[in-house]
Amino acid sequence: MPRTIMGYVLAATGRHQVGLAVLAVIVFLLSAAPLEFQRRIVNDLTEKREFTNIVWLAAGYAVVAMTDQTLKMLLNVYRGWVAEDTARSLRHIVTDADIGRAVASPSPVDAGVEIAMILEEAEPIGGFVALSISQPLMQGGILVSVTVYMFALQPYFALLGLAFFVPQVVFVPLMQRAINIRAQRRILTKREMSGTLVDAHGESVAETEAVGIQRIFALNMGIYWLKYGMNLLMNLMHHLSVAAAFCIGGWLALQGRIEVGTVVAVVGGLAKLNDPWGDLVDWARELLVVRVKYRLFADAANWLTGMRSATLPPDPPPVSTPMEA
Repeated sequence: MPRTIMGYVLAATGRHQVGLAVLAVIVFLLSAAPLEFQRRIVNDLTEKREFTNIVWLAAGYAVVAMTDQTLKMLLNVYRGWVAEDTARSLRHIVTDADIGRAVASPSPVDAGVEIAMILEEAEPIGGFVALSISQPLMQGGILVSVTVYMFALQPYFALLGLAFFVPQVVFVPLMQRAINIRAQRRILTKREMSGTLVDAHGESVAETEAVGIQRIFALNMGIYWLKYGMNLLMNLMHHLSVAAAFCIGGWLALQGRIEVGTVVAVVGGLAKLNDPWGDLVDWARELLVVRVKYRLFADAANWLTGMRSATLPPDPPPVSTPMEA
């Protein structure tokens, strides 16, 4: 197996990643279109244009929205298939190594490691493989396309709203690093426990398992506090940016310096930026966690495969036919 998770992504699912990337590009290219339809509809309403124009704009909005949602559904289903197919392939890698037949008397610790790998660690790795390229491509593309659209409408107004994302550049990496440290410790603790549970020999083992269970509990609670605290701060920054957009935009609209539709479009754009930003943070978090899981999985799988190869009898020498002789 490749040493890195991204190396495995390209080696095992390269052509599927291309298909996922194409769908992701189409989705983010459509992301700003609903904002423009909303802007035009609101402006036509405030200027009391003909109702026929509003009907056509509403129909265009509905078509774009349905197309966008349909493509997202296809993308998610495709991702689900890639995730499950990858998890199945990873489980086969371990089961084909077959500790029981590869080693005359396998240790319980080795068996416990195999159980943990097959039942738990293959699935999150497969899930990340499905998102590894298409997720940052789509969410990053949405951020770029919506930001460009907002600046095209009103540069200074959009910049004011986006300024509330600046503090997140400071606290998100710090809190994410703390989450990643705890997640990596949790992985290693579960690894240790999987072997100890199989090799249970008395009170000392029971005490060790109790300590491990308590450690996992403490690590998980720390992750919850950091994760949801970070989400709280991110959502607070988003709502402050929306409030500022309404306040400043409303004042400019009353002064006749911008259209009401522009205010609506910028506020809608800020709303569309919040979810992709959060998804990118989640993707970065998952990348660092899965990187550790994959490295442990690959090391163990390569070791098991090497043991199996070492225990297999050598191939018999070729038999010469009379003609060859």
